[in-house]
Amino acid sequence: MEDIVAYVEQMESWQKLLWIFICLSFNWIGEAIKPLFNFDYKKLKHIGVNFVFLTSDILINLVFGIVTVGIFAWAATNQFGLLYLVDWPLWLELTIAVMMLDFAAQYLVHYLLHTIPFMWRFHMIHHSDTHVDATTATRHHPGDYVTREIFALIAILVFGIPLAFYLFYRFCTVFFAYFSHANIKLPKALDQVLSYVIVTPDMHKFHHHFERPWTDTNFGNIFSIWDRMFGTLVYQDPKDIKYGLDMLDDSRSQDILYQFKLPFDKNIKTDPDKDFLGRKKS
Repeated sequence: MEDIVAYVEQMESWQKLLWIFICLSFNWIGEAIKPLFNFDYKKLKHIGVNFVFLTSDILINLVFGIVTVGIFAWAATNQFGLLYLVDWPLWLELTIAVMMLDFAAQYLVHYLLHTIPFMWRFHMIHHSDTHVDATTATRHHPGDYVTREIFALIAILVFGIPLAFYLFYRFCTVFFAYFSHANIKLPKALDQVLSYVIVTPDMHKFHHHFERPWTDTNFGNIFSIWDRMFGTLVYQDPKDIKYGLDMLDDSRSQDILYQFKLPFDKNIKTDPDKDFLGRKKS
């Protein structure tokens, strides 16, 4: 375990990008072999649109990387955070760190992105994808991504999470983000068994249903325990899912400029009882 953590901490930037490519490739192969839905869409164009958002997030991550290094150095020097108060086995401290980051920087902030109106306006872009596949995991408006990074920094400080633990978490969360969004049909029994511990493709797909209440469920990224603990879990027949968002115009899901401007468009109605034109739903 010590060797793995040390290796992750010393990885070069190109190796981290390679990990993203490996995770995507793994899920693309699964989508080709056994898709959950047989989409009629231009996959390369869909990938291109979502990769624009990935590029913007990578640029933001570079800035946060500088800030994060400073925070890690300060916390280590001052022994600040809960993990500095204990001396437990490395595997246990690493497990706690990953779970707390998953809770704060994924589940909690994701719940708030759906609950607080101005945060929801940024998060709508992620839900506007009408053909959810592995690349949808990269589809985050910069405002959405910054919010998630801020919560990660808060968790790092509160729990005193070392840099190596944080990097290990990032590798885990990248894999699970692509895996849970992938258009893969796992054997039903396997998906259900796995969903008791981790977030599976079938489980997360309900979160991308076009309307509530399913839209406001299954907020987890790595562990399904948070949704089970806080009563936000839904698990039914994934064939009943329809992607997109009832308050947006599905025809513009591939319009990059429209998507970037969407949070600031006052004509977009975020009232769950109205459609994207502001008309009362029947």
